[in-house]
Amino acid sequence: MEDPKPLPQLPATRAGKIVAVILMGFLFAGLFFNLRFASTTETLLPHAVTPASVLDGAVSKELASRMADTPIAADAARMQRALGWLTLGDLGPRVRQGCPGWLFLRDELNVYADGERHLAARAATVAAVQRELARHGIALLVAVVPDKSRIETQHLCGLYRPASLRARMSDWTSRLAAAGVPVVDVGPALRGVPGDAFFRTDTHWTQDGAGAAARAVAQRIRAMDEPPDSSTSSQPGYRVAGKPAARRPGDLVRLAGLDALPVSWQPRAEIVTGRTYLHVSAAASSADDLFGDADLPNIAVIGTSYSTTSDFVPQLALALGKGVGNFAREGGKFGGSARAYFASAAYAQTPPKLVVWELDERDLQAPLEADDDVAVPKAGAVGTVASR
Repeated sequence: MEDPKPLPQLPATRAGKIVAVILMGFLFAGLFFNLRFASTTETLLPHAVTPASVLDGAVSKELASRMADTPIAADAARMQRALGWLTLGDLGPRVRQGCPGWLFLRDELNVYADGERHLAARAATVAAVQRELARHGIALLVAVVPDKSRIETQHLCGLYRPASLRARMSDWTSRLAAAGVPVVDVGPALRGVPGDAFFRTDTHWTQDGAGAAARAVAQRIRAMDEPPDSSTSSQPGYRVAGKPAARRPGDLVRLAGLDALPVSWQPRAEIVTGRTYLHVSAAASSADDLFGDADLPNIAVIGTSYSTTSDFVPQLALALGKGVGNFAREGGKFGGSARAYFASAAYAQTPPKLVVWELDERDLQAPLEADDDVAVPKAGAVGTVASR
């Protein structure tokens, strides 16, 4: 059998030469930025490099992760996201498109392996926290925020929400109720909002949605009769003022990597007319309250970014007629803000009468993390609850 004859060598075209020069320029630019990044970094490799870590790929994975932080890699990723959106309407791995103009977080639609076990473990954690708080004379109310894709179903337009997620909220609330933990699902209140309960290009609720949720939580607190009414209860010192209509960038646009594009190229932003809640400190009510201690909130809210957006806490304070302290944290997920609050001086020195723990539905079945291990300091490590 004869050896195959070599293919004829065709002369390089002008277009081919231009492409070759551009490719070489890109490769040299990548080499330059990578060398520059390496020269300004103490070490590219992990501190502990072992034969086992080399063989199982841990070293190469860590090296690739660190090299991805180079400027050219970040710029290339942003360019890829922009081209994907402008040419194909692609929103990346974390964002999904529903009806025109409506974006949803992919995390809400995930079905996790061992999701039921994760949910049960978190419910057991909440029950343990409630029991320990009760030993200190502190009540606990859990407020669950349902997924945007659960509430805004009319705006999914074919976006698939797995049927296995339907029972997630009822499973959570029934587990807590069986453990004797007061819980409120704000879903019915959100469905009753006349307009949109959630922003179109954001994961969070609108100001009307937050207000409806705040009133539902306030109603549940009054049913618990916690904290008891008294003449020393703090009052919500807020002055409400209207805000002019303004463009509101959505966090889902940022998660999709499109926030650096010109505004006209991004998913259509919302024009929002909101309200401002300006806190006004109350004066001391008597000579015995020289330092204004009676104005200290005896309700503490811990939770996620839902409690830090759309003035949920000020609206809760107005609905209750009592001051409310906000100790929620953005990105806190299930236990981040709870761990930080129970370890803080604010909790140790001025413990509340009631803790409202706001949680996201989408975090309930997610894989367990270190921050999910929430514990309340044992008796003796916390100051005496002040009478207010």
